[in-house]
Amino acid sequence: MKDLNVDIKLVNQKVQFTAFSDANPDRPLQMDYIPPLGDGQGFAGIELLLMSFCGCVSTAVVALLRRSGSVAGFEARATGIRQENPLSLKKIVFSVKVLSDDFKESDLEKALTAASSISPVWLAVKGNVEVETEYALSAP
Repeated sequence: MKDLNVDIKLVNQKVQFTAFSDANPDRPLQMDYIPPLGDGQGFAGIELLLMSFCGCVSTAVVALLRRSGSVAGFEARATGIRQENPLSLKKIVFSVKVLSDDFKESDLEKALTAASSISPVWLAVKGNVEVETEYALSAP
């Protein structure tokens, strides 16, 4: 499997960067931090981490569910709980809403458990950040 490369370039006199990925060079991302260190004109690193977690785990959950049924709709939210001293991410609350006639709540629980052991981003934070999952299942 090929290594991943991401490059960033400073674009102002504060801490705004443009980030590029080798896999998607035509889709740069703006990164920045809140004032006064930055201008708030892009995503903070912690937001990108949460987006990565949410997207990676969602990909795993949807793929796992689709092995045995139909997913009519899927939404997820990752909430990052910060802590002070040292400033870090203490906890992620991952909330999922699935629309399907094919599954029971136990199926969704199994998919979330399986995702915790196959999602690369979840594996990257495991042991450093507590993860709590919440879910809702309803018919389309």
